[in-house]
Amino acid sequence: QLQLVESGGGLVQPGGSLTLSCAVSGTALDRYTTGWFRRAPGKERERVACIPSVSGDTNYSDSVKGRFSMSRDVARNTVYLQMDDLKPEDTAVYYCALAPRPTCPTWQNAFGSWGRGTQVTVSS
Repeated sequence: QLQLVESGGGLVQPGGSLTLSCAVSGTALDRYTTGWFRRAPGKERERVACIPSVSGDTNYSDSVKGRFSMSRDVARNTVYLQMDDLKPEDTAVYYCALAPRPTCPTWQNAFGSWGRGTQVTVSS
């Protein structure tokens, strides 16, 4: 079955960098729109970045623009999230997800497949 496994989370100091990976199995990655989400304790889940399955620009939330970079390697069936200049506000569980649509949807429910998440903690 379709499976997504995140990795790369951990503890990092403010201003540091971290790279998250999402290994996808059970389907071809380029057939899906892919996204990264995060959920901090006591806060709603928010979308961080999204790459449409068709050609187009990657979408980023205002809170991470200029600091995070999302990419995908179709040959390795893996999605990445490069995080630079990390802030304490970035502390959250990060999830990758797939949507069977050609473009990035507005509603999070459109992403039908989710990983279990990886913890990112930014603290001094």
